[in-house]
Amino acid sequence: MALRRLAAAALALAALAGCGAGEGGSGQGPFARYPEKLSAWGLFAGELASHIPAAGVEPYDLNTALFSDYALKFRFVRLPEGPDGDVEPALYREEGPFEFPVGTVISKTFAYPTDFRVPEEDLRPLETRLLIHEEGGWVGLPYIWNAELTDADLAIVGGPLDVSWVDAGGARIEHTYRVPNANQCKTCHRTDGERVLPIGPQAAQLNREYTYPDQDGTTLRENQLERWRRIGFLHGAPPATEAPRAPVWDVAPSGSVDERARTWLDINCAHCHNLTGSGRTSGLDLRKGHRDQTRLGVYKHPVAAGQGTGDRLYGVVPGKPDESILVYRIESTHPGIMMPELGRGLVDVEAVALIRQWILEMEPPPEV
Repeated sequence: MALRRLAAAALALAALAGCGAGEGGSGQGPFARYPEKLSAWGLFAGELASHIPAAGVEPYDLNTALFSDYALKFRFVRLPEGPDGDVEPALYREEGPFEFPVGTVISKTFAYPTDFRVPEEDLRPLETRLLIHEEGGWVGLPYIWNAELTDADLAIVGGPLDVSWVDAGGARIEHTYRVPNANQCKTCHRTDGERVLPIGPQAAQLNREYTYPDQDGTTLRENQLERWRRIGFLHGAPPATEAPRAPVWDVAPSGSVDERARTWLDINCAHCHNLTGSGRTSGLDLRKGHRDQTRLGVYKHPVAAGQGTGDRLYGVVPGKPDESILVYRIESTHPGIMMPELGRGLVDVEAVALIRQWILEMEPPPEV
């Protein structure tokens, strides 16, 4: 897998400023009982930075992922053993995240290549976030990688990391990437008032093929839902052909403009903007599974006026993206304006273009 080349990027990462942001951030209050080193979790075999999954750890990917300042992401999940010694499976749900058993550990590493024109080379990890399912619910832990790429340190307070890369067009980008603190994990992962849940691992997002490394050094390409069923990771799932499948937001053949835009909004915004999420007071519901235009913001006045509206009257104005608050907020990087509020400091330029096209093509409701 691509991350096996990460060890070769140690010198490149050493040049990053701010990699000590996690120092002194571990062992505080309720987080004192968690390992201070990522390696202690036993998720990876061999050199930690290679991200070769240990026995019982499964890599996975999503059809459309949350935007995080163009960082590449590498995801893994480990399920606990049941009373009989076999893996305790997650329970399938057609909508929303699967029901994972207590003891599940979900890992996500954020990394940048030196040059996005060759993204598989010189990848350097910045942070690895863990979601741990405990008896009392899910707990999020951020780990920041050291300059030598030998391990990552628990960084409860998060911190800024100065990064640079060459983008797909050949331009050099200088950016301060921000690792969230542990308590901020709840902002995006909270639903039903207090319950914290994963976001990505759900049927529509996992219904895709993935290239798995085989034991003999070859690779095996297999649908993720089918594999999880086959190895006992998932209970109650139908065949992948009968499960929902999310489009890839930036791959036109995978879905219509409406389907791809709604999927992007679903994964980037709907974890807060739904009927029970932390953004429910806005009255917006940006989940992909409904067609209520008012809940999508169409001709809907904002709940609160202010700089976040850009002096625009409605959340979405069909045919007029420049008059839509939604566009104004996703193309801003001002802390008091931008949406999402956490997890990014750059504009997802390509996604903004998609959302603009979606609004341009949108038909106004019949009563207008």
